[in-house]
Amino acid sequence: MKARKKLYERVGKDDYGLKKGGRNQIFPKSLLYIKNNVYLCDSNQNLQNMTKRILLSIFAMIALTTAAAQDTVSSFRFGYLSYEAALQSMADYQQVQQKMDQMRQQFQAETLRVEDEFNLKYEEFLDGQRDFPKTILQKRQSELQELMERNIRFKEESKQELEQTEKLLMAPLKIRLIEQLGTIARERGYAFIVDTDQKAMPYINPSMGEDINQIVKDALK
Repeated sequence: MKARKKLYERVGKDDYGLKKGGRNQIFPKSLLYIKNNVYLCDSNQNLQNMTKRILLSIFAMIALTTAAAQDTVSSFRFGYLSYEAALQSMADYQQVQQKMDQMRQQFQAETLRVEDEFNLKYEEFLDGQRDFPKTILQKRQSELQELMERNIRFKEESKQELEQTEKLLMAPLKIRLIEQLGTIARERGYAFIVDTDQKAMPYINPSMGEDINQIVKDALK
């Protein structure tokens, strides 16, 4: 009732359209009732203008968001290179490979030696197995079996030692390369650097990605 009274006093009795003794109440088109509060518009045109302003605000927000997204995409950059090629371009890499080649040759020579030893004893066993007493025959068989197992074990251990030695020698080179890549990424404003050796990205947009193979090789000299 209080809201009606205030509304009645503001728009006037005639404009309010309250009929005596009746429940029918005729409100002018210029009234807008929201929840428990009465909001008075001058005309329907004001309501239309308000709707237009709201729509314009929404369109403006969408345009600003789209522009910001485009700016973000245009400023997004990254580098890409062949990690192995960069690693192999380092001077210390060749020294490591020389040490590894020398070590492999030593293991290969030892493998050939034990194989020749086994073949010689096996031939002796074949030549004398008919004449050997049972005890000697069993002894020679045990020696050959033990020699064969020792040779297999030697090959496995030599392979493991080669892998561990290579990891140990290559570790300082890889650390240096990673540090250099981090420096280049910070200086050139890259979000990240892609290793093309992994073939995880079959296509790279040249407007966003930069080939840094030569840049890295020059920095590692």
